Amino acid sequence: MPGYKGHLAGGLFFAVMGLVGGVLFGWLVLDPLLISGLIGFCLLGALFPDVDTNSKGQNLYYAVFAAVDLGLILKGYFVWAAWLGLFSMLPAIGSHRGWTHTWWAMLLVPLPILGVPAVVQGVDAFGVFLPFYAAFVLGYFSHLLLDEEFK
Repeated sequence: MPGYKGHLAGGLFFAVMGLVGGVLFGWLVLDPLLISGLIGFCLLGALFPDVDTNSKGQNLYYAVFAAVDLGLILKGYFVWAAWLGLFSMLPAIGSHRGWTHTWWAMLLVPLPILGVPAVVQGVDAFGVFLPFYAAFVLGYFSHLLLDEEFK
C-alpha cells in the first residue's frame, strides 16, 4: 500500500491518461484553467480514502479544503463554504479502510460535485460539473486500485 506520495503519483497518472483520452475523444478542450482544475480534483480523489487517518495526506487534503473554504468565505459565497465544510467532515465518520475504501463510496462521495450546484443554483450540473465528478472518481479509483481493493 503506497503512502500519500504514491497515491498522488497514481492520481496524476490517471489524471493525465483521462485528460489525453478526453481530448482525443473530443470531450475536453485544452483550456489550462479547466485542465488544472480537473487534475486538482483527480488528486483530491486519490487522497480522499485515507483522510480518515492522521497522515501527511490528510494534512495536505485539509490544507487545500481550508484554503478553498477561506476563499469562498472571503468572496462571500457562504452557502458554498458551508457545503464544503459539511462534506469535508464526512471521512471522520467510520474507521480507516472502512466505508471510504469501497467501490460504492468512490461513486457516492463525489456526488455533491453534481448535486450541490443543481440544488443551490439550479445549474445544469451534468453539462458543467460532470468532468469534475469524473476526475474525482478517477482519482478515487486510482487509490482503490493501488490499495488492491479490487481483488
